[in-house]
Amino acid sequence: MSYCLLCNTNYKPQIDFKDLFLFKKPQEKAICPNCLSKFEKINGQHCMNCNKAGQKVKFCSDCRVWQVKYQGKLLKNKSIYRYNQAMHDLMVNYKRYGDYVLHQVLADLIKSQISPADYYVPIPTSKSHIARRQFDTVSEIFKDLVPLTFILGKIDNGSAQGEKNRQQRLKTEQSFYVNEKLNLQGNILLLDDIYTTGRTLYHARDALAAAFPNSCIKSFTLAR
Repeated sequence: MSYCLLCNTNYKPQIDFKDLFLFKKPQEKAICPNCLSKFEKINGQHCMNCNKAGQKVKFCSDCRVWQVKYQGKLLKNKSIYRYNQAMHDLMVNYKRYGDYVLHQVLADLIKSQISPADYYVPIPTSKSHIARRQFDTVSEIFKDLVPLTFILGKIDNGSAQGEKNRQQRLKTEQSFYVNEKLNLQGNILLLDDIYTTGRTLYHARDALAAAFPNSCIKSFTLAR
């Protein structure tokens, strides 16, 4: 029996017949099938650049803004889930209320779905938020899924993106910097939890691109 961290019940893990054929033990997950069904994967029409769901045009309104601002140099992003009510509730409990064990649920949601890269760089959490929660929300999700390169630092301005409205997010000033002079060459994948307007990820991309101009930088988030 496995235990679901969302509904606090025991459940029987589903049997994958391929694993059965290979005599593999069923993989335990921190989320039951019923809770898992509440999360919507991004399928069908979506923005070709950032994966925003429900788009009938090639680029969503956010990406059109960035296309103008960055003269066509868009940041290619992959997201797996829609930011629906289930994802909202999960992120509130994880980030606002600091329910640390929920990083296991978030990791299970994206296991084996992260894009390949030479370097995986998590968006850093400010020192004040780490002090409040006692953990780094983004790196904890990805730490057991891919090897992380901790090269970005964040200036602590005391205000979280989740506490801002859309216009305030877009006006946020650059707060990221490269904190080590490593010689990174190749494909860099920025990792974050939620893509809202893209402001955070574009700032992070700018910092990395300035330090490593010959690298190819993309991003991956759980939800959009």
